[in-house]
Amino acid sequence: MTMLEDGFPEFTAALEEMDGLCLTKRTIDEKTYQFICFALAIRSRSAPGVKKHFHDALMAGATVKEMSYILALTMQQTAEADGDWTHAVLGDWTELLKKDYVCTCHLKEH
Repeated sequence: MTMLEDGFPEFTAALEEMDGLCLTKRTIDEKTYQFICFALAIRSRSAPGVKKHFHDALMAGATVKEMSYILALTMQQTAEADGDWTHAVLGDWTELLKKDYVCTCHLKEH
């Protein structure tokens, strides 16, 4: 039993209900579903999810060429998002070059 199952069973039950709804109310075909799940598993760094959805996509008719494209697309989109976020965080990065720069990231108000 996981900590969530033991300490917050209502939450795990709600997750299971969501899983069921996504399965029974699906409006896309199996292969497309597996493509999306494969990309999300890559993005969330879920090794079991990547393996499962890679296999399940092939079983739904996907080709290795298609899976390679989904992998490349996920990497490309992730790189763009990571780049946008990093540029926004760094902002005027020249401020970071100053010797008297003080990072307030870890300072807590007392």
